[in-house]
Amino acid sequence: MNLNPRTATIILHDILVAAFAWLAAYWLRFNLAVPPEFQAAALSTLIWVVPLQAVVFWRFGLYRGIWRFASLPDLKRIVLAVGLAALLIPVALILFRVSTVVPRSVLILDPLLLLVLMGGSRLAYRAWKEHRLASVLHPGSKPVLVAGAGSAADFLLRELARNPAGFHVVGLMDDSRDKWGCLVQGIPVLGPLDEVAVWARKMEVDDIVLALPSAAHEVRKRTTQTCADAGLNVMTIPSLEDLVAGRVSVSSLRRIELDDLLGRDLVELDDSGLHRLLTGQVVMVTGAGGSIGAELCRQIARFEPAKLVLFEQSELALYAMEQELPQRFAGLQIAPVIGDVKNAVWVNQVMAEHRPAVVFHAAAYKHVPLMENGNAWEAVRNNVLGTQVVAAAAQAHGVGKFVMISTDKAVNPTNVMGATKRLAEMACQAMQQASGTRFVSVRFGNVLGSSGSVIPKFQKQIEAGGPVTVTHPEITRYFMSIPEAAQLVLQAGLMGEGGEIFVLDMGEPVKIAEMAKLMIRLSGADEDRIRIEYTGLRPGEKLYEELLADDESTLPTPHPKLRVAKARAAIGTLAGELDDWFRTGSFQPEAAVKQALTRWVPEYTPQD
Repeated sequence: MNLNPRTATIILHDILVAAFAWLAAYWLRFNLAVPPEFQAAALSTLIWVVPLQAVVFWRFGLYRGIWRFASLPDLKRIVLAVGLAALLIPVALILFRVSTVVPRSVLILDPLLLLVLMGGSRLAYRAWKEHRLASVLHPGSKPVLVAGAGSAADFLLRELARNPAGFHVVGLMDDSRDKWGCLVQGIPVLGPLDEVAVWARKMEVDDIVLALPSAAHEVRKRTTQTCADAGLNVMTIPSLEDLVAGRVSVSSLRRIELDDLLGRDLVELDDSGLHRLLTGQVVMVTGAGGSIGAELCRQIARFEPAKLVLFEQSELALYAMEQELPQRFAGLQIAPVIGDVKNAVWVNQVMAEHRPAVVFHAAAYKHVPLMENGNAWEAVRNNVLGTQVVAAAAQAHGVGKFVMISTDKAVNPTNVMGATKRLAEMACQAMQQASGTRFVSVRFGNVLGSSGSVIPKFQKQIEAGGPVTVTHPEITRYFMSIPEAAQLVLQAGLMGEGGEIFVLDMGEPVKIAEMAKLMIRLSGADEDRIRIEYTGLRPGEKLYEELLADDESTLPTPHPKLRVAKARAAIGTLAGELDDWFRTGSFQPEAAVKQALTRWVPEYTPQD
């Protein structure tokens, strides 16, 4: 260990403390009136006691720690070092025949005093560095209540002590009765989460910090709703994992957002199975720059594939992923490829060169109104022909698994986008053979924050002062976070044996109007300031989305959030019929496209 100035200062501090403790033990022994003969004895034995203690302290590594982060392990080392030194002192005095008589009570008092002085000085230094008296040292800081009294709250209190960031905590709220009335780092636990608004009034607090990163989202949502109804400003901390890993700090406290409330509990993945599927394999993702495709790439990268092939039509989106992935996943080999999934020659060339073992097909046109009017033929070509091209190339080049991302709008579709995705599902089923590539489709609803979703749109409208536009008061949708959707797609890809359509458990549907109202309240406004305006359903839009068609049933799987749809079987001649359709010409009018879709997807009912 290098003897730097900081370490030398600490050693000198401990030597002085050891000398003081030894002399103080004599003073206490004789009630602060030490006889002259014992004064001489105390001073003469210092030359034996202090060096011995200093050597023991050094050997126990007391000077490797940093005082600012002094903790229980440091205190344990001090206790052991002081205890051993206390045992060695009488042995050394006898061994070296020191004639001075040392009272037995001094031998007992000295280690006790030494323990208090050494441990106390370290903890006092840490308390000073962490600004424990934040309200005194920072009179301008705002009082806050913290919802939660677990590990995350404990870590938050430590972070706020080191870096107050304009806040000081006056109380904690937690649903655990055992914690009520207890102290966490000197801060009282006041009561249950449902009483947060009551305590906020009593403590004259306007800000609440949610320290519940691992709590069920229903708890977070209920607490936030209570605070929002009381006009309180609600903030949240990042995940405990991010805090402990140092990726974020207390400065990352932010206003709570809708994603924090509509998200769901963590997905349990079969990590060992996914390692077998992805680790050391070449994996290809089409639409790799889109919301789902990009998150799939991030999730796949965690399993250390031999190579990740990013197939994307948008140059900007591909460039963004090319820059992001190597920074987040050191050593990841990527192959960024610009391309159109409808270009069979190029898709086959890419697969021949990289030889992927698994393909995730996320490339698609998904915006319902845009695909409904004027773009129907392009929607069919991209979503159906593109899927056929990539699937056929996968089959020709020995891909083991082909996983297609579908949508809940494929169920009893009333729009072109949903009908094309249902037809793409059927095309994959029709291509499934007894051996070779296994084709799997995964069907789910809306993802929070994806491009084109309502949440970014509502946020912009709220920032502009409104109005917030909702198509219908009763319109409902299923929502899932992007990471959860990507994780379940991977899990479905692992479990699929070929020909299945997996349906993700989307939870309870959410009314879009209620979502808009909650977002307005979370922004600190109300519906008098930012009004909601109903604009009417758009072309192809349904009031309610379904995850399964009426004539379908589902079967459970070993994973609680995945079920298998027993959909109507696709006819074996479907691929040939679709090929003939696409060869008929470069463009077909919208009416003809919709009429043709009803032939292969009889449950499709075009809207007038």
